[in-house]
Amino acid sequence: MASPNSKHPVALTIAGSDPGGGAGLQADLKTFAALGVYGYSVITEVIAQNSWKVANVEAVSVELVEAQLDTLALESTPHAVKTGALANVNIVKAVARAIERLKLPAPVVDPVTVSSAGARLIGPKGERAIRKRLIPLAAIVTPNIPEAEGLADMQIDSEAAIRKAAEKILKLGARAVVIKGGHRDDDDSATDYFYDGRNFIELKGPRIKGGGAHGTGCAFAAAIAAHLARGASLEDAVRGAKRFVTTSLKQSFKLGKGRALLDHFARD
Repeated sequence: MASPNSKHPVALTIAGSDPGGGAGLQADLKTFAALGVYGYSVITEVIAQNSWKVANVEAVSVELVEAQLDTLALESTPHAVKTGALANVNIVKAVARAIERLKLPAPVVDPVTVSSAGARLIGPKGERAIRKRLIPLAAIVTPNIPEAEGLADMQIDSEAAIRKAAEKILKLGARAVVIKGGHRDDDDSATDYFYDGRNFIELKGPRIKGGGAHGTGCAFAAAIAAHLARGASLEDAVRGAKRFVTTSLKQSFKLGKGRALLDHFARD
C-alpha cells in the first residue's frame, strides 16, 4: 500500500496546452516523467496548434486557474514549479499571488511571449506583469535571445551583450538566469549562458543540424524543474537540462509536414 507521505519528487507546470504534445504542459509532463518526477499541471490557456501553426488561443478564467492551484495544494506541495505561457496579465498576477500565498517553491520561469510559430501568446501588459510580479519570485529565468532582449530592453548581438543582458535580468529579482543561445547565428556550438550573480558560466553543446525542434524551450525549463525537484542545485539542474534537451533533439522526428518534435524519452 502506498504511503500517504510519499517522498516521490513532484514538479508542477503552470502553462498552456499543446494538443500535438510537442510543447506546453503536455511536453512538460513528458519531461517530468522521463526524468523520474511525478507531474502536476495547471492549464492557463487552451491553444489550437500543431508543430508549425497556432490557429486559436483561449484563456482559462482566472478563477479556474486559482482553483486548480488551490486544489493541488490541498493534496501536497510540489518540490519544484515551472511556469510557461500564462495567457494574460490577470493570470500572471494570479499565479504570482498563488506562489506567495501557497508558499510554493521559487519557480523556473520560462518567459513565453511568442510561440515558435511566431504567434503572440501574451500582450504587453502581461509581459510587464511577468517582469514586475513573477520574475522577482523566480529561482531562475530561461529566456531565449529574443525574450532576453525584451526583458533586458536591449539588443543582443555579442557575448558581451549577453553578459550585460544577464546582469540586467538578474536585477529584476530572479536568483539566476540562463540565456539560451540557440538563436545565435554567430555561434558554431549551441551555447547557453548561466549567471547567478557570482558566476557566469558558458554551457556549450553541439549545434544539431536540422533547424531545431518544436518545444525545446518548454522541455529545457521543465527539465530544470525536474532536476530541482530531485534535489539538484540550480547550476546542476541547468546542466542536466542541457543534456536532456541535447539528447532529445538528437533523436527528434517528424510526424507530418511540420517541424521536428523532440523525443522526450530518448537515451544516449
